[in-house]
Amino acid sequence: FLGGAGGQLRMGSLLSRQSCQARLRSAEGMSLAEFLYPALQAYDFLHLHRHHGCRVQLGGADQMGNIMSGYELVTRMTGTDVFGITVPLITSTTGDKLGKTAGNAVWLNRDKTSPFELYQFFVRQQDNIVEKYLKLFTFLPLEEIDHIMAMHAKEPEKWGPQKRLAAEVTKLVHGREGLESAKRCTKALYYSSLEALEAMSDEELQELFRQASSAELMLEPGMNVLDLCRKANAIPDGPSGYRKITDGGVSINGIRVTNPETVLIHGQHILKNGVSLLRIGKKNYYIIKWLQL
Repeated sequence: FLGGAGGQLRMGSLLSRQSCQARLRSAEGMSLAEFLYPALQAYDFLHLHRHHGCRVQLGGADQMGNIMSGYELVTRMTGTDVFGITVPLITSTTGDKLGKTAGNAVWLNRDKTSPFELYQFFVRQQDNIVEKYLKLFTFLPLEEIDHIMAMHAKEPEKWGPQKRLAAEVTKLVHGREGLESAKRCTKALYYSSLEALEAMSDEELQELFRQASSAELMLEPGMNVLDLCRKANAIPDGPSGYRKITDGGVSINGIRVTNPETVLIHGQHILKNGVSLLRIGKKNYYIIKWLQL
């Protein structure tokens, strides 16, 4: 590596990069690993070019130095014209970078970011950024975006631009079914819609309640709310668990239940799809799947 790539990269170029200068001037200084990172990324570009015909490297504006190193290495070692493209970074409302390193990445892969999570990310954007995002992430005509923002100025409480942005991006990434899935999850979680909850697939339930515990139970005659909570291991045994219900800390399918002796009823506590969504407190969810109803 040092004899090949190392011999083609110039120290002056590496040291002159703004990112390198900033690290050298910082109190922590710059480690050898940090300094060599651009050389390793440049070698990645060379490998991709040689083995896969890659001629373009695309990255955020903060990757300019690394991409330039790749450009210099590939052109010197192969004589081929290659190209680098940088795009402005998308930052949070506090100005922080969005990405996997920062732990706040938004993924196109449904397994990493569900359609619901993608939809909610965009619907929560602030007024001062939503117009920019409509122009960046959708194919809406500029005239239509201007109209959306004008209507928003008159009725800001409706969050029109945010909802349109979320719908357009979710549909673009996951298709119309993905958008419908996101809307079902939104209605089920934020509007306690029994109809939306009943229409949700197992996949959507798992996506919406990723941290939720799940249990499969047999419905016994006369089974009540207290029985359900205990069989699901959702409340402690004894008086404290009983009080958890009477104090209003338990809800089933979005409806608060305060009587532990309430008998479970089909269509109310048990949905048509054979599922009950049990919530203890504000954030602890349990997905109950009923067997042999």
